[in-house]
Amino acid sequence: MLVTALPAFTDNYIWLAREPDSQHVVVVDPGDEKPVLAYLKEHQLTLSAILITHHHWDHTDGLLPLLEHFDVPVYGPVNPKIQGVTHRVQHGDVVSVPGLKEPMQVIETPGHTLDHISFYTAGAVFCGDTLFAAGCGRMFEGNPEQYYQSLQRLGELPEDTKVYCAHEYTAANVKFAAAAEPDNTAVQTFSQWVTEQRQQNQITLPTTIEQEWQFNPFLRAQSVAEFAQRRQWKDKF
Repeated sequence: MLVTALPAFTDNYIWLAREPDSQHVVVVDPGDEKPVLAYLKEHQLTLSAILITHHHWDHTDGLLPLLEHFDVPVYGPVNPKIQGVTHRVQHGDVVSVPGLKEPMQVIETPGHTLDHISFYTAGAVFCGDTLFAAGCGRMFEGNPEQYYQSLQRLGELPEDTKVYCAHEYTAANVKFAAAAEPDNTAVQTFSQWVTEQRQQNQITLPTTIEQEWQFNPFLRAQSVAEFAQRRQWKDKF
């Protein structure tokens, strides 16, 4: 599976996934339709399906405009407020997404929002705003126990799973990770690489589940209480 990042707004990534020999593309969290339409036109590709992880506008505002151009299935949370979803999916569902050879497994990952889901297929997880490189999303709607369990679910995925999250927050995240675990050499090594990437205006994603276990202070939290303390600290950091 080929995965391409389309920058949107100030720090969002809209992910495009397709098979190497296919002109059909699956788009994940289209907060803005314009970069998607431009990319499809430039590369002579066609949209085959849309995946939505949660209801926030910067992940959904391009959905209805894209459906004006393409009549495709839309897989998303069981949240009626998200207009345009044709297939409402929940934890444990396995869906065959048009355009992709391997099925997608749905993982409920509440915490950032209550309706948040992630999509996993062999080698890749599209986790929206739940798990970031060296960080996690703000806890807008969920509680610490929900969020901790969501991160542990993602952490149980195979170590080589690539983590495709939806924002370029890595530079800020590694600064906090270094403060939370000042003796963690993995954080220090990753931080240096991130600095070099961003100085060249290069993307820092994806990471892998194995890497996240090495330097993500939220995934590495030993308890719900420790996760909650770190999340509260990060909100003020």
